Amino acid sequence: MDADFEGGSSGASATYPIQASALRKNGYVMLKGRPCKIVDMSTSKTGKHGHAKVHLVGLDIFTGKKYEDICPSTHNMNVPNVKRTDYMVLGNNDGFLTLLDDNSEQRNDLKLPEGELGDSINQKIEDDEQIMITVLMALDEEQVIALKPQTK
Repeated sequence: MDADFEGGSSGASATYPIQASALRKNGYVMLKGRPCKIVDMSTSKTGKHGHAKVHLVGLDIFTGKKYEDICPSTHNMNVPNVKRTDYMVLGNNDGFLTLLDDNSEQRNDLKLPEGELGDSINQKIEDDEQIMITVLMALDEEQVIALKPQTK
């Protein structure tokens, strides 16, 4: 009986629990249902009801929106499984990037990001420059977050 463990992208494995007191700045956490990077955190002393509280401030890794949450330090918080992947950019087809991964597999389903990053990716494609992009993936969402020249 062969079990197929390929492509573990079920919703259950999108996050994992970690005790709030074990979270660290620059780590990831789910705040208000969104995957966030922790930019600030502080722990209050135990009050008369006995629980230290952790105050978390995070920025949504996709939108940059700021979220805050307070929870007891002994409670578990969900941490998103965040994956970074680098792709070689082959072109832009109607706003969708044509990309090549490390296994030489092509994909055409990632949208060109808006704003400055998208503009500079487009410019480099037009200039026939070889570039790589970094894609951040969490909770079935993915977004281009960085651009770098390709090095062989």
